[in-house]
Amino acid sequence: MGTFIGHVYPGLFLFLYGLYQAVVISKAIIFSDSLLYPSSPPRNKGRCARLWKISYGGLLKMATGSLLTVYEVSCIKGGLILMNRELPPRFMYPKEWQHLTMFILLTLNGCVDFMSKNVLPQRCVGLEKGTLVLIIYQLLLLMVSHAKDSEGVELHVHSLLILVVFLLLLVLTAQLWAPNMCHLQLMEIFLMLMMGSWLMQAGFILYRPVSGYPWQDDDISDIMFVTTFFCWHVMIDASFLLGIYGFSSFWYHCYSPSLKLTGPKEAPYYASTPGPLYKLLQEVEQSEKEDQALLLAKCST
Repeated sequence: MGTFIGHVYPGLFLFLYGLYQAVVISKAIIFSDSLLYPSSPPRNKGRCARLWKISYGGLLKMATGSLLTVYEVSCIKGGLILMNRELPPRFMYPKEWQHLTMFILLTLNGCVDFMSKNVLPQRCVGLEKGTLVLIIYQLLLLMVSHAKDSEGVELHVHSLLILVVFLLLLVLTAQLWAPNMCHLQLMEIFLMLMMGSWLMQAGFILYRPVSGYPWQDDDISDIMFVTTFFCWHVMIDASFLLGIYGFSSFWYHCYSPSLKLTGPKEAPYYASTPGPLYKLLQEVEQSEKEDQALLLAKCST
């Protein structure tokens, strides 16, 4: 029961969070808004303005991670101990400790998001992205070692999940250098949906099969259908993403004429004053232009 909930609940959270991010990025793309600084209501001192600025995603991550952490600890009879009292001592509950580490990482990610958006004087997107990349990197390491003790259908299910996490890590790493690129944002949301939906599917395959009978590790047809289900998840999640973008675009063009007249708000731009190096480069460029003009004049004479 514990391992089933440990797969389904985190998967449900990731899937719903991916849908929320899909709605946000669809609005940003359609309105030509900034992906990092989406448009917000006018700055006033009202309660609505303060509620708008709250990082609900960070709070949701903290709440979900904390609840899953408490549930994982309470599922073990006698407590989640690290080592037994035998000689030589042995580590106990390795998979449960890995689940606990993953849930703590989710909680820490929510704390960083909330602090960046609501505690620091200015939002630090680099801190949010860097922390997320570091957490996904640790998650990938945990999942690779998590699959060492599995075989057959379970190994195949975890291998496909590791593939999704690895691709997500590559996309998030690329976003460190291109944080406002919509293509990378769409790929991140799609992989987040894939990770969530496949986690839920893994819970039902491994612990609650629909047929009521466990999957057979020595049956090649079962392993082949695991891959088939994964491909179905790819198509369904892509359809979700396309449907959200299509619905948002339809709503904007048909039911929001006022937004077309006002137009999107420009994202805040922080210009930097030219430093000594920039002025030096300008002087060198001007000197090269003068030398070229002098050379052309000599050639013409």
